[in-house]
Amino acid sequence: MNDMTEAEPMKGFTTGSAAAAAATAAVRFMFDRSCSLVSLNLPGDRDIVIPVTGCRRTYEGAEGWVTKDAGDDPDVTHGAVIVAEVKISEESGITILGGSGVGVVTKPGLLVPPGRAAINPGPMALIRKSLGIELPQGMGAKVTISIPGGEELAKRTYNPRLGIIGGLSILGTTGIVSPMSSDAIVGTIKSELSVLRAAGASMVCLVPGNYGRRMAMLLGIPDGMIVNISNFAGDSLAMAGNLGFEKLILVGQVGKCAKLSAGSLDTHNVKSDGRLEAIAAYSALHGATSDDVREILSSTMADEVATRISKTEWGMGALNELVSRIVKTALSRANGVSECACLTFSLPDWELARTENLGRLIDEIKAISVGNG
Repeated sequence: MNDMTEAEPMKGFTTGSAAAAAATAAVRFMFDRSCSLVSLNLPGDRDIVIPVTGCRRTYEGAEGWVTKDAGDDPDVTHGAVIVAEVKISEESGITILGGSGVGVVTKPGLLVPPGRAAINPGPMALIRKSLGIELPQGMGAKVTISIPGGEELAKRTYNPRLGIIGGLSILGTTGIVSPMSSDAIVGTIKSELSVLRAAGASMVCLVPGNYGRRMAMLLGIPDGMIVNISNFAGDSLAMAGNLGFEKLILVGQVGKCAKLSAGSLDTHNVKSDGRLEAIAAYSALHGATSDDVREILSSTMADEVATRISKTEWGMGALNELVSRIVKTALSRANGVSECACLTFSLPDWELARTENLGRLIDEIKAISVGNG
């Protein structure tokens, strides 16, 4: 009997924690204190010990640097070096600036106003708290955070879509990175929606992945108006409503759409399935025989089933039922949204069904496109 258990995924620390540790190490180095390991007191009164990669004297102070460790999370910042240069001031107060490789916010809607370095309030507070413990009473500091190579790394993140240019963001709410954190994904979706809404967009196109984005763009929807919601349909719809969007377009592959049509608000395969069951039920509702239904339920791929039944009258009835039910689900979840359109497709780009208002809403979203600039 194999009594080995799967190892727990390794957690890491955020860029915000790395910046705070680097700044703390720089101050300790200036005052000849031990700086190879830094203990931070994180939000929620949790402590973390972060190894410091190095410290050195500068013309006006010192700098420390920490190698970002994202644990088992597939984070593009894993292995990046976060540098904090600290200059001591005789005046109290801690000023925090962004240097090379740290992005600058250019669009409203984020936690940081346009024109400032993309260093979120959480990391700002953690740096100030940590340095407040280390600095002699009455002294202050000027801290400049930089990330060598950050501008290139940022091209592999959502920063360009969020209007953050020139580098990475210094992020972190809890200070800890949990592998494949759902909260992080939902936070990114909210940021995209917030930036779009702050730019004046009253409509948005939601897609569950890259296939959906490609299909939406083939329909003529501008890329800047498309937000990838991954599996988090329920959270995304609620956020769209709370942010004040008036109209929505949903474009998705039929498997995800079948789940959403049946009321599944988290479409991850661990959380929900029922794709074939939903298609079978709608097919029966529109005239499929018991043999037809049995064949659908014995299949394995929603794409194959949907493409096949789309060639029948009852199959088209079922697929039209599917997109109609998605609209009802979306409107019930996205409070305040007045209208929703939907299109579902099978790979590679075979349109299966659309709501009657889709063409009109596409024309409207093209007319109000705020783009990516």
